[in-house]
Amino acid sequence: MTQANHQIPVAKPILDEREVEAVRRVVHSGWVTQGPEVAAFEREFAELVEAPHACAVSNCTTALHLALKVAGVGPGDEVVTVSHSFIATANAIRYCGALPVFVDIEPDGYNIDPDLIETALTARTKAILCVHQLGMPCDLKRIVEIGKRYAIPVIEDAACATGSEILWNGRWEKIGRPHGDIACFSFHPRKVVTTGDGGMLTTANPEYDRKFRLWRQHGMDVTDTVRHGSKQVMFETYPELGYNYRMTDMQAAVGREQLKRLPEIIARRRQLAGMYTRHLQGFMDMPAEPDWARSNWQSYCVRLPDGLDQRAAMQALLDRGISTRRGVMNIHLESAYASPDCCRAASTLERSCAAQNQAIILPLFAQMTDAELMTVVEALRDVAGLAEVRHARAG
Repeated sequence: MTQANHQIPVAKPILDEREVEAVRRVVHSGWVTQGPEVAAFEREFAELVEAPHACAVSNCTTALHLALKVAGVGPGDEVVTVSHSFIATANAIRYCGALPVFVDIEPDGYNIDPDLIETALTARTKAILCVHQLGMPCDLKRIVEIGKRYAIPVIEDAACATGSEILWNGRWEKIGRPHGDIACFSFHPRKVVTTGDGGMLTTANPEYDRKFRLWRQHGMDVTDTVRHGSKQVMFETYPELGYNYRMTDMQAAVGREQLKRLPEIIARRRQLAGMYTRHLQGFMDMPAEPDWARSNWQSYCVRLPDGLDQRAAMQALLDRGISTRRGVMNIHLESAYASPDCCRAASTLERSCAAQNQAIILPLFAQMTDAELMTVVEALRDVAGLAEVRHARAG
């Protein structure tokens, strides 16, 4: 199999005539931004995760910004988080004028190590921003306990975690049901549910939700839907600084169709992840769910064996028509964070760096066939096997 005749992508959204028809419905309605479809999408998402409030926004980065802002994060403050995440996690902190304080990831996974959080807290700490990396829930129970002990809000970067679950007081609950203070989701095309782009905030705090809705629309005190539906002339005012963080009705209509697919999408992704685990046993260091977590398997990330160069392995797979991505980035290694004024490391970040340099993300998407998965497995075995031979000869 070559790249010329078949390409296996690392991710692929599910979109068909159902989404096309949903967008057509919106276009014909004449209301194309933050209208009835957005309101319906918010209700349906809130029902899915059992959250009292869900507010749709333009993307997860804007969701993180609003979450930090409502938690009171501002200039001179600190937010404890991980470097081992997409750069938006830290960027949102800096949008507030605050400093990201990085701690390392856990020894056996890609999420924040709860053992390192307390030592990173200072008098300036205004929030803990944990990430459910690659769809795998982090140890939220321990993190929430720390937040409560120190009266520090816990914000969940759940960009990858739509549909993931956690065992909470003996009951399986969706990420997004208020465990921390706020959870933020992404609907980017690489995520399990997509609206093209888009985001959502969930919370149990009605005042937080009110603020999100005010700020996402320029700080306008009267929404478009209320003004257009009024039988009397209404003049809006702008009592405080806001942003243009709105979701369109076209996006929301697509999202509503995507939510209908979610159970079957996750079932298939979990099946594929199980196949990877079975067939790569003994060749790779593979991800594993703790007994209190159920991942949506937004991505399947493996650690390469010693002696197997990451870039060379990825190129060898690409030459066979298989797309991969390197392990999750480390924000502190990027030029935008080179200045000590931009971030602070509260622990060594050795595990984070090792994960970026030794891990690769394999193709996984709901439409992936068993045959395509086995093509990836066989190619990865071959690449690993060749590396072992070269390593043995060199020895």
